[in-house]
Amino acid sequence: MTGRPSSPSARSLLRPARQGTYEKVFAAAYTCLATNVMLAVACAPLFAALALVRDPAASWPFFAVLSLVCAPALAGAFRCFAALGSGSSSVVRTFWAGYRSAARPALAVWAAGAAAVSVLVVDAAVVARTTWGPALAPFFVTAVALVVATVIALIALVAEPGGPATPGGGRGGAGPVRLRALVRPCVYLVVRRWYLAAANTVVLALAVGVVLARPLPGLLLACAPLLYAVWATTRFVLAPMTAPRA
Repeated sequence: MTGRPSSPSARSLLRPARQGTYEKVFAAAYTCLATNVMLAVACAPLFAALALVRDPAASWPFFAVLSLVCAPALAGAFRCFAALGSGSSSVVRTFWAGYRSAARPALAVWAAGAAAVSVLVVDAAVVARTTWGPALAPFFVTAVALVVATVIALIALVAEPGGPATPGGGRGGAGPVRLRALVRPCVYLVVRRWYLAAANTVVLALAVGVVLARPLPGLLLACAPLLYAVWATTRFVLAPMTAPRA
């Protein structure tokens, strides 16, 4: 007795995936794992200090300065993600190429953002002791989220392989004047899609929390996938500035 022939949908589900699909999956997994290793190497001074200091919160100015090592490392990771989208899986060379080319603007952006967040956090701590402190809590939370989202967006822009698109069209290097020209349109795009910027802030907080709670698994497994989600969302927000120009 023969069974009923399987439906076309069932046959399509049981059909093996194409070879190209497997290659893309393995390339993405390799990129994430190798990027995690590169991030651990690039941010080693920060992680070593966190492991040695018992109470990092008490030494937050020191760690705010030391966090500068994360800026070019983040640019290198974003460059690897962009290369993966174009079909390249050469992680080590791509990471350090992005690290070197975007180091100066990424450091400038990160330093300005760290200073702004530090001022906001200190002000919030002072205001919290007053009777009207809770009423201003949403302002400080929103301001910190805006600064973080803008910093990530600017680093994603300077990490673009061809350089970010200029407001007037074309692409070029990201020198000091060039970087200042990117800030206003970047802030506008981040605010226009504030819900995506808020989601990015939550994902970044999750990534930092995972790395601090479980350093080894967080660095080797979770860091790059979470950063990829942040990069992809940021690139969508900044589509008018990253779209190819004639």
